[in-house]
Amino acid sequence: MARTASKVQELVKEDPEMEDALRYVLDRADERTVSWGDVSDELTSGQWGRLIEMGLLVDSDGEGFDVSDPDGVREALEDDDLELPDPPDADSSWSKWDKMAAVGAIAMFAGYTFRSVREPLADALNVFLGPLLNTLPFFAVVMILALFTGLYSTLLQSNLMNMEVMGAYQSRMKEIQERRKEAKERGDDEALQRIQDEQMEAMADNLGMFKEQFRPMVWIMVLTIPVFLWMYAVVGFRGAPLYPNVDLAPMMMPIVGEVGWNESLLGPIQAWIVWYFVCSMCFTQVIRKALNIQTTPT
Repeated sequence: MARTASKVQELVKEDPEMEDALRYVLDRADERTVSWGDVSDELTSGQWGRLIEMGLLVDSDGEGFDVSDPDGVREALEDDDLELPDPPDADSSWSKWDKMAAVGAIAMFAGYTFRSVREPLADALNVFLGPLLNTLPFFAVVMILALFTGLYSTLLQSNLMNMEVMGAYQSRMKEIQERRKEAKERGDDEALQRIQDEQMEAMADNLGMFKEQFRPMVWIMVLTIPVFLWMYAVVGFRGAPLYPNVDLAPMMMPIVGEVGWNESLLGPIQAWIVWYFVCSMCFTQVIRKALNIQTTPT
């Protein structure tokens, strides 16, 4: 029935007159199997063809056509909220604060190259995180930071991403792909061309879905980059550590054994980065399950 509603919605969105055409066909189909001659006084040949193409009318052993799911069509026509959400406008989904956060995140990236950016950020964060280094080993501090970043990343994705809009984009693309496959199997070149044009328009609209996905990432980067730069400064990824008095004793890791924090584990990726990302991924999955948070459209 949900598939029928989606088909009815698409037809009505293409041509608002299809709503009256569907009601007329339903009235005729309640009495008997319908043929083109039964409805030609109210429907155009194009409307009749679209009903057959969409599978709302199915062949009745060569005697005419039946409505494939009359109850589903009737329910869809009575649904006032049938329309899919319109794609978000370029300016409506991102506020000025989102844009400022994007600029700030880009500026912070300079900290990976320039000490003049990295060290002030690290010193500011060290006021709060420095005491942790005096009481806990570095690997435990990294675990705490991974837990913290995983928590706010999950909450930001849950609250800033419009799952309804993203689900609508995905449903639309899936429906178009299914109709394209059916038209290709039938060898209907005219319908295939029309569907391909619609698919191109939908792909252009997918920019809205990309913006919805990227919006929480901006805020996540604003909060995560300073944390990463602080760890960068503590370990001394390039050059000497910013805080040489911190005890950075080697850690015993599974499989690889004892490693120093500056040693490479995966190609050029050093041990402290690997440890952070492993902890972050594990904590993020646990947080999503524990809080029952969905960060992708279903």
